[in-house]
Amino acid sequence: MSCSTTRRTTTRWSSKPPLPSPPPTPRRATSASTAPDSATSSSSPSCYGPSRTADSSTLPKVYFLPVGGKYGKTFHLPGTNFLLTGVLLRFISSTSVQHECIPQAILGMDVICQAKSGMGKTAVFVLSSLQQIDPTAGQVAALVLCHTRELAYQICSEFERFSRFLPELKVAVFYGGVHIKKHKDLLKNDCPHIVVGTPGRILALARDKDLSLKNVRHFILDECDKMLESLDMRRDVQEIFKMTPHDKQVMMFSATLSKEIRPICKKFMQDPMEIYVDDEAKLTLHGLVQHYIKLTESEKNRKLNDLLDALDFNQVVIFVKSVSRAAELNKLLCECNFPSICIHSGMTQEERLTRYKNFKEGHKRILVATDLVGRGIDIERVNIVINYDMPDSADTYLHRVGRAGRFGTKGLAITFVSSASDSDVLNQVQERFEVDIKELPEQIDTSTYMPS
Repeated sequence: MSCSTTRRTTTRWSSKPPLPSPPPTPRRATSASTAPDSATSSSSPSCYGPSRTADSSTLPKVYFLPVGGKYGKTFHLPGTNFLLTGVLLRFISSTSVQHECIPQAILGMDVICQAKSGMGKTAVFVLSSLQQIDPTAGQVAALVLCHTRELAYQICSEFERFSRFLPELKVAVFYGGVHIKKHKDLLKNDCPHIVVGTPGRILALARDKDLSLKNVRHFILDECDKMLESLDMRRDVQEIFKMTPHDKQVMMFSATLSKEIRPICKKFMQDPMEIYVDDEAKLTLHGLVQHYIKLTESEKNRKLNDLLDALDFNQVVIFVKSVSRAAELNKLLCECNFPSICIHSGMTQEERLTRYKNFKEGHKRILVATDLVGRGIDIERVNIVINYDMPDSADTYLHRVGRAGRFGTKGLAITFVSSASDSDVLNQVQERFEVDIKELPEQIDTSTYMPS
């Protein structure tokens, strides 16, 4: 993926000791910017809390050697630290966004990053924050906010997976739908070092003084545009932000960052490193085959049945536009003996997470869902996405189809077009992302969307 990167000088510093000198004469070495001698400050509007002023400091240099790999480049960090444990020895080939972000993020730089779905943005903030955290009993060092409970659960699982070489580190997830007393008891008796959650529940715990944010050093928003575009959620994020220290690292990530939302993101930051995909045509996944089918509303069920019978797939996600349609379609598929399960906002939190786990672990092969799982959810076996109902925007389309063909693998996206408004959205997708979506042929080569 080709990214445009903006690096600026920063007065942030890493809590880790400076990294050793690089090996002699590398093929290519890139170093972080060195902070100026005098302190700098950046003022933020009052709704984002007081301005943050960092002390003058010199950043340690980080070197990385690009080496050809399947998905991009491999980075090497000198010295012995968390990033060179068995966690990353298996993480040998980084995507371009990881190659650009991780060496700078571990120095404590603020980061705002846009990159296509399925290219490992989560690993950037998980690894870089784990590298910097020095766990202190009873103190929350990192706070990660996201817009859905399922995404919060997934991010927490990623922290747990990567932190297995840091046994003293504690991670916990907090979201609505769970009795708040359970969360309060956890914070009182076994306070985590890393907190992942949805803004509403985090704010409630912080307002009640059960969650202390005064020691937070890393403030992270995943799918940041979704949270900051919603005025209610943005207010919650702002209030939480003001409860954290002035001097902290802020990182924000999404696959879609419009030019209108970028200035809002940067109000939370101080001289961030910015990585954008300025050419929106590059936001769609290279391994993803995309087709549409023109049909009437009454023909959708029969066509879906035919597709599920004819196509080879590991797992498939079928997107619909409402809770009632998700429940009805899932019931129909189960009656037709398809291994289907559905997730929507009308369920209890416990039921949603149970179903999500069942699908992620492969117990069910077909998931019917609303846009609740259209962003951020990473299920590696999914290789087909079907838009039973057309999404309401090109952005939503991009996030939906990004559930298939993740991290450079093959995938197939099929969209049902049943009205003039559906055609309008499809045209917007093709124009904006410069992709030619053709009508689904009678025969489709399995090798184009199934991993070899």
